[in-house]
Amino acid sequence: MHAIRTSATRISFAVSALVIGTAIAAPASAVTRSVGAGQTYATPCKAFAAAATGDVIEIQAGTYSGDVCAIYKSNLTIRGVNGRPKIDAAGKNALGKGTWVVVGNNIKIDNVEMMGAKVTSRNGAALRLEGTNFTLTNSFLHNNENGILSGANTASAIILENNEFGHNGYGDGYTHNIYIGSVGKLTFRFNFSHDAKVGHNLKTRAHYNVIAYNRFSSLRTGETGSTAAGKPSYEINVPNGGTTYIIGNVIMQPADSNNPAMVAYGEEGVGTRKTDLYVINNTFVNDDASRGTFVMVRNAAVGAKLINNLFAGYGTVTNQTTAVKKTNYQSLALAFVDRAAYDLRPLIGTLIVNAGSSPGSSSGGLSLKASSSYKHLASGASRSTLGSLIDIGAYEVQ
Repeated sequence: MHAIRTSATRISFAVSALVIGTAIAAPASAVTRSVGAGQTYATPCKAFAAAATGDVIEIQAGTYSGDVCAIYKSNLTIRGVNGRPKIDAAGKNALGKGTWVVVGNNIKIDNVEMMGAKVTSRNGAALRLEGTNFTLTNSFLHNNENGILSGANTASAIILENNEFGHNGYGDGYTHNIYIGSVGKLTFRFNFSHDAKVGHNLKTRAHYNVIAYNRFSSLRTGETGSTAAGKPSYEINVPNGGTTYIIGNVIMQPADSNNPAMVAYGEEGVGTRKTDLYVINNTFVNDDASRGTFVMVRNAAVGAKLINNLFAGYGTVTNQTTAVKKTNYQSLALAFVDRAAYDLRPLIGTLIVNAGSSPGSSSGGLSLKASSSYKHLASGASRSTLGSLIDIGAYEVQ
């Protein structure tokens, strides 16, 4: 299905210039407000309402059912402590939009689990982003109509790191694990996004995207993991183009997915945006034996750069005739450590090990060399190379 709707250790990316956004430090006068049984506030929303700008909200592990609200204060740090608290919308919503509607600016949320967001318009979100700048880390968003849904705000930078997103979507193809609107910048690193329910595992309309060292995969029919199987459409969808780095990811598409393309770029039109796309040192695996396009590009005046990628399974590498393709490797039957268990580190082979080339720099002068690798679950590890030698794909196997 082609879905269109207009509407853990942290490892540095290739160079510091590609790290978008910084953590907001709490001012010296910030108050820490404790939430949970026997604490000052019984629920997170009560603490949000009482908070002042810059406060820290600590949520004790436990289940908070029906605790839905808007977060109006800015510069808040919200974090789960002593385990991961579960925020279950339980049939309720805030402002007709979702579980927590983030209106304030510079909000940082860490270590929460959120589920059950739904609204009458079938477009509810666990986190509805309306403020400027937002960070989510070390969290698990699942079984919502959208995991994250952001508005359009080109002044905003969104950072999503070390999170799991699974089985979000109403099932109509218009709702997704993550749906980022027309914001200025998206940084998406060290995440595990899987089993979107008909929609995409990541959809972003951001003008500048860093999508690095993540795993995109979904369960096969009949398998059970942290969520049910979801049959997603695109693994990564960048419908309006923009400067986009897709580096060091593991991208695996199930045989019964709803769209044969794995990465889609520019298919809804790019307008006046830049169209520089860098697809570097990724491992692509297509389980569909009869259809597939690994990187689909439309409406882009600039040829995509596809360098050092591993393409396993049936499919066309890209439909873009002007794409620059260098030291990629494709095989219908590539051997992995344990493909059935989703361990997609390739077995050593002379056509992969030290067979990559230096990817050079982007048009803006930024290094494209992969410096990390995805580590399950929702983490990362440093990628060590032998001098200037680099392996093809998302992992070093020398």
